[in-house]
Amino acid sequence: MQLTIEIPESEGGIRLPPQGWTEDEFFDFCQTNGDLRIERTAKGEIIVMSPAGGYSSFRSGEVFWQLKVWAERDETGLAFDCSIGFRLPTGGMRSPDAAWVKRSRLEELTYKEKEKFIPLCPDFLIEVASPSDRLSDLLEKMEEYQQSGLPLGWLLLPKKKQARVYTNTTAAAIVLEVPERVSAHPVLPSFTLELAKIWEPPF
Repeated sequence: MQLTIEIPESEGGIRLPPQGWTEDEFFDFCQTNGDLRIERTAKGEIIVMSPAGGYSSFRSGEVFWQLKVWAERDETGLAFDCSIGFRLPTGGMRSPDAAWVKRSRLEELTYKEKEKFIPLCPDFLIEVASPSDRLSDLLEKMEEYQQSGLPLGWLLLPKKKQARVYTNTTAAAIVLEVPERVSAHPVLPSFTLELAKIWEPPF
């Protein structure tokens, strides 16, 4: 089904009510509307967002690049960019800006499962707020990750130059104000994200 709908740039996308689709039907819907960013909440609501702007795209690419460089050196897992879809145990389908999954977990999946939305919660992920994102939506998203057993996740808020650290051992996020870098140790030993270009893109 091709979606034709106007999405206001000033808002963090729009929400459609649950559609009652099967997993295959929802996957096909997302593929047909590949020019849009689409997620599904744990409640079944469909979130449709317009393509990212320049700064958002750069920040998303920067966090993925730093994670990918580390992952290729470490070799115990694989890094994924923002085009990935993870089918969470809560029932939602979310697409973090960057994510990392242990190779051992990916090897347990079938070829067919890996062709579509990956049916697991990442071991680590990064979300970067865009100018149009509503904080309440981002907090809801991070809560879904936590409920799905996420070991470690970061929510970066460039406007505030703030990093929120989420783990599966504490309910509340640890808030870091204007950090220069943030470490993923011990979940990802030796991985540190440099934040200078996230806070101030070089263009």
